[in-house]
This record gives sequence, structure tokens and C-alpha cells, in this order.
Amino acid sequence: MQIAAEFVTSAAGGDDFPRDGLPEVALVGRSNVGKSSLLNALTRRSIARTSAAPGKTRLANVYRATLEGGSGGAGRWSVHLVDLPGYGYARGGAESAEELRATSEAYFRALTEPAGGDARGPTRVVALLLVDSRHPGLQSDQAAARWLDQLGVSRHIVATKIDKLSRAERTRNLRELERTFGTAALPVSAESGEGLEELWQTIAKSARK
Repeated sequence: MQIAAEFVTSAAGGDDFPRDGLPEVALVGRSNVGKSSLLNALTRRSIARTSAAPGKTRLANVYRATLEGGSGGAGRWSVHLVDLPGYGYARGGAESAEELRATSEAYFRALTEPAGGDARGPTRVVALLLVDSRHPGLQSDQAAARWLDQLGVSRHIVATKIDKLSRAERTRNLRELERTFGTAALPVSAESGEGLEELWQTIAKSARK
């Protein structure tokens, strides 16, 4: 599979997001869950900046990935990958946290609500809800899932940092994630590469409808 990827823009409000008709895949998750690292692993390049300090991503960072062949199927196709601000932590306290929440909400509402004749619906965007496989069932992750459901956004659960678990922990935590969210989580590791091909298959099925 050949992958080309480039940074498109950083956005804070609905009017700032690209409206070029490409399907959208948004990475949603707690601060420091590994969204930027997963983006780099998926695109096979250091396209997104990472940090050990939580709360680094403060805007919605939009990237364009173009693929050909491989697990996505035949033909050349493109998709926006969107790294949204993490929830659960923000430098600057409650006011800053509210600002980050508003950025994420503006992104989804810009895509799921008609505006100015641009009537793209919820099928144009899918969310990858990233949860740390070491901490299944956190209230903040459950709240994020309910929020996406309320917005009418299709979501997939992605269990990050799976390489950090023992075999027994892996089995137990994946079972707990499925019980919590009502659907099986896809285990991935940005470090080892586990699950990345399967994740591209999931993205392709959503983006190439």
C-alpha cells in the first residue's frame, strides 16, 4: 500500500475546516491517549507533533492522506484525518478545557449540520474513539461515546497502547471494553504496528462508501 500524507490546516471554528468533499475520519480521545502517535504510524511519517505532556493539541489539526492499493482496496482514494484536541486535561484549567471541547464540537457540527447550502450529512464523517487499553471503562471515555452518539456520528472504538499489556491483561481489558461500549475494540499499537492494517481497512470501509 502506498501512502502520501500532508498537513492541511489547524482550525478552531466551523468556518475554518476544509469543505472539499473528502470523507472525514476524526481521532477522538483523552489527552495523551496517543492520537498524534497513531496518525504518524498510520501515515508512516512524522506528520503530527507528539508530546509526553498531555493537552498539547489545542486546535483541530487536519491532514490529507492519499492511498493506493493495499488493505483499502483497488484504486486511488483520499481522506482527511483529523486530530482533535484531547479531553480530560487542559493546561489553563476549566476555561481552557471548555475551549478545547468547543473546538471539537464545532468540528462535528460543521460537518453534520447543513450550512450555507453545504448540506453534508453525518455519513461524511466517522469518529475513531481512542481509548487507552490499560484503562478500560473510564467515565470520560464513556461520556465521549455518548456525546458522539448524540451528534449522530458513527464511531469505532480503538484500543491504543496494546503492546503495554500482558496476554492476560489484553484479554481481560478488551473484554471489558466490549462490555462497556457494546462493540468490540480494535487493538492497535503505534509502536509495534499491530492493528494498523486492520484500522486502515476500517477507515476504507467508512470513507469509500
